[in-house]
Amino acid sequence: MPVDHYENFPVASILLPRRLRKPVAAIYHFARAADDIADEGNDSDTERLQRLDDFRAELNRIARGDVPLSPLFKRLATEIRAHQLPMQPFHDLLDAFSQDVAKKRYADFDELLAYCRRSANPVGNLLLHLYGEATGVNLRYSDAICTSLQLINFWQDVAKDWAIGRVYLPQDDLARFNVAETQIAEACCNPHWRELMQFEVTRARQLMLAGKPLGSILTGRIGLEMRLIIQGGLRILDKIEAADYDVFTRRPVLRPFDWVIMLTKSAPF
Repeated sequence: MPVDHYENFPVASILLPRRLRKPVAAIYHFARAADDIADEGNDSDTERLQRLDDFRAELNRIARGDVPLSPLFKRLATEIRAHQLPMQPFHDLLDAFSQDVAKKRYADFDELLAYCRRSANPVGNLLLHLYGEATGVNLRYSDAICTSLQLINFWQDVAKDWAIGRVYLPQDDLARFNVAETQIAEACCNPHWRELMQFEVTRARQLMLAGKPLGSILTGRIGLEMRLIIQGGLRILDKIEAADYDVFTRRPVLRPFDWVIMLTKSAPF
């Protein structure tokens, strides 16, 4: 679960085989750098989009077999070639970060899922390629897990996203449960808010459980890593429920005792 502030990445953990730590780290640093362009600093939206276009130009250099200009992309190119990684997931991530710059609201859940297909699912796609496990079935399970993790991140970070002008809760769900954006601004956790969050937490849990079989398909340390990721996501959802959906004053985080629980639940399914 969350590593630093790019929240969809198990970064070169001790559970990963040593041979995979460098490529995972290279992918992570690419994703984090692009995420920072979209979220951090004081650049204008135009400047952010131009910098992300510069990243696209570097990816295109890699695809052509040219030498990238920056050290970050030189390291990434080495790992892409060594592991024959597909290029499209990297472009999808950049498209998601560009979308973050320009789009601040989502009309409905389908629109949000389309964003998750670019912001989260490419991570799982790349990891499965590194593992040599990128079958059609595994990719579908991975997409469910990654989308669920992204939604969980949104639900635990409602206040943080509001502070930078973003609302990922679907607009039609806000209307359905009679929740106004002013409630987010005021950190108002009333019955309407709790009903909305219960609905969204259930959605995220269903997606995670739909992808859960991947944890038993993958074996060894990689399988344990995946099962811990799944249990981490489910644990955060449990904590949101335990806080009576008040993510404003009781933002859920994983503490040492939670890791004990997650490990006990991470035996092969």
